[in-house]
Amino acid sequence: MGPEGTFTEAALLRVTGADAAVRTPMGSVPAALAAVREDRADAAVVPIENSVEGGVTATLDDVSFGAELRILREIVVPIRFLLVAPEGTGLADVRTVSTHTVAWAQIRRWTEENLPGVGYVPAPSTAAAAVAMLDGAGGVSTAGLGYDAAVCSPAVAEQHPELHVLADDIGDNRQAVTRFVLVARPEAPTPARTGADKTSLVVPLWEDRPGALLDILEQFATRGVNLTRIESRPTKTHLGHYFFSVDIDGHIQDDRVADALMGVRRICPRTRFLGSYPRADERVVPVASQHSDAAFIQARSWVDNLKGQ
Repeated sequence: MGPEGTFTEAALLRVTGADAAVRTPMGSVPAALAAVREDRADAAVVPIENSVEGGVTATLDDVSFGAELRILREIVVPIRFLLVAPEGTGLADVRTVSTHTVAWAQIRRWTEENLPGVGYVPAPSTAAAAVAMLDGAGGVSTAGLGYDAAVCSPAVAEQHPELHVLADDIGDNRQAVTRFVLVARPEAPTPARTGADKTSLVVPLWEDRPGALLDILEQFATRGVNLTRIESRPTKTHLGHYFFSVDIDGHIQDDRVADALMGVRRICPRTRFLGSYPRADERVVPVASQHSDAAFIQARSWVDNLKGQ
């Protein structure tokens, strides 16, 4: 999501080789993912989850319903916001502010305390509103834009020192982070198992009945697979019809994960595999001995021997 200076670009630059790649700013998450699906880009980085606001619905919905894509890795970026305006503007002069909707949601408390009654103008990205104030001749102006100041990342202010910083570190939660994912076409090879991995799935309910969700959760629980995130999203077909967006600990090469996925697919035939990839924090999640690969191999061998008798 462009222009330059967004948190999405910061995530992209953490991907090995991205600094030497052709980086194309896109206007939205669907536009970035469409470029991958249509072979106009090899991969895209998009936000998928924020520690304050939860899942990024534009991403969750697009990867769930469009042509299949694969997540190759995740990147977690700390989030810090600045309020910028033309030189000479003071906080008392600000009547309207522009930024991305996700950013606006993360500075509500600060704006209520410091800019009571301020209006909000949505922007395509955290950088777009700030960059729009540049007049191309080294000056900054909000004339004709419909807002007095913009909320952006520190990178934008560093790239454009002519922007006047009215306030720094204005996020309501200073430990906030956003999780981004690197997404490619489904023929991209699944990253090798590292021992500190995640797997993402889309699980549409096969039928709406009492205990349907429990049936899905039991497939993971009985195999010792931990869910790190589960969110329900509307299918957009009928009121009350939902699918589940799920992240689990482990890799599809782990026997317990593969067995759980087979169980879920058996009861929800439209289950979609979005990928197995390394955890950003590299944390190895302990696995009980009865759920280890060795335990699954031993049990499978026992059954195979019984079948052969």
